[in-house]
Amino acid sequence: MRAADTHRTIDAVWRIESPRLIAGLMRMVRDVGVAEDLAQDALVAALEQWPQSGIPDNPGAWLMATAKHRAIDRFRRNTRLERKLDEFGRDLASKEMVVPDLVSALDDEVGDDLLRLVFISCHPVLSREAQVALTLRLLGGLSTGEIARAFLVPESTIAQRIVRAKRTLSEARVAFEVPRGSELAERLSPVLEVIYLVFNEGYSATSGDDWLRPGLCEDALRLGRILAECAPEQAEVHGLVALMEIQASRSRARVGPGGEPILLLNQNRAQWDQLLIRRGLAALERVERLGTVPGPYAIQAAIAACHARALKPDDTDWPRIAALYAALAHLSPSPIVELNRAVAVGMAFGPQAGLALVDELTSDPSLKNYHLLPSVRGDFLARLDRWDEARAEFEAAAALTRNARERVLLLERARAASPPST
Repeated sequence: MRAADTHRTIDAVWRIESPRLIAGLMRMVRDVGVAEDLAQDALVAALEQWPQSGIPDNPGAWLMATAKHRAIDRFRRNTRLERKLDEFGRDLASKEMVVPDLVSALDDEVGDDLLRLVFISCHPVLSREAQVALTLRLLGGLSTGEIARAFLVPESTIAQRIVRAKRTLSEARVAFEVPRGSELAERLSPVLEVIYLVFNEGYSATSGDDWLRPGLCEDALRLGRILAECAPEQAEVHGLVALMEIQASRSRARVGPGGEPILLLNQNRAQWDQLLIRRGLAALERVERLGTVPGPYAIQAAIAACHARALKPDDTDWPRIAALYAALAHLSPSPIVELNRAVAVGMAFGPQAGLALVDELTSDPSLKNYHLLPSVRGDFLARLDRWDEARAEFEAAAALTRNARERVLLLERARAASPPST
């Protein structure tokens, strides 16, 4: 294998394994900064050795073993070696340790290291912004640039949040555990936000060559399912699970034979995963049985259910979707929610109505570099036969996106923005 191919493979392995690696190390070293440093040391070792030795059969286990060995070396250089070795037990002290299987089942037990990592990263000692940024970094393996794009803020801001968050957790000596009872309920909101942001990055990657990153979707789904069993009376947990199940059901239909994106209205609905849809609708029913006022995730799940129940695009209940987005905007106002509402309004009541709402968002500074704003505007303009304007909007959207597959799609839409031949 060529060095360039090996490096691409290492990058892919790191994306998949780094959250589990950091979570497992965190359980041992009890310091999130040290755990990430050890994981990075293992990555450096892989970059040095794998081009010569080849990719190991179980690269995740190799990285974990290497990181553990580095942990031992680190503690041997520390004057508190004996106390540390007692703390971590004989298995860590031995160079002949048994490396655990890092490939967890989708429905793992409640004592999941990744779930513990989510809760420690979302600890109340951190600000909400720091909680989300740190957990996306550690759990999702996202770069600071990807996180910054998700929040529409400068990359330097995210980097500072992550550094401060790790320092704060270390100084506070936060316990590495899943909270119980009332404490769990109090800490759910940022955890749910993080899990969904990780899912979204897997569902529509903000950058890179791939449209989907299935490993992130699977991790988020597994964590959501575990959390639903930990907090069965929390409606928003079931709302989030419902939303992710239904969205994940479309994954196979969202990508063409060459890896190209396929938009919702153009998807072959026969390829939608009916098992995931049934699981999603069942989770939504659990929300309804709890009898609480629907929260943001439950409302989004209801929107996803409208699509899931439509056998073909023309069957979609767009007026209901528009009404649900209006309710979501009232509950959790944001320019991105308003943009989605504009899409639904345009589908329900015509492109001119949708375009009017989109035009109100063009001056919002947080959407200045958000590629979906010109993309949506281009779609409405094309439906109104304003071809030159539509072409310009699709080209602007292509220039803004950092995902290679999405850029190709947007440029194709720009080229197709012309009157139909007679």
